[in-house]
Amino acid sequence: MEIVRTISLGNRYGLHARASTRLAQTAQQFKASIRVGRAGTAEEVDAKSIIAMLTLGAPKGVELSVKASGEDAEKAMAAVIRLIEENFGED
Repeated sequence: MEIVRTISLGNRYGLHARASTRLAQTAQQFKASIRVGRAGTAEEVDAKSIIAMLTLGAPKGVELSVKASGEDAEKAMAAVIRLIEENFGED
């Protein structure tokens, strides 16, 4: 089963190093495969990799596509979406 959600980055600096680290740490708590990319593009990266997420260059306001698949995909997706909605605890 694959779950796909689109969400806008609302934090001040977008997907920068600290936000990418928090997202990777959250994703690593789950067995599910979690992929993140800019909505509307084919490029997506492993959310468990800080370096990979930094390559997206996603500033504030960008729409992200988040995909989760695997046995705990629903819990993983909920945790990732909550983190993004809460602006990575920054604002």
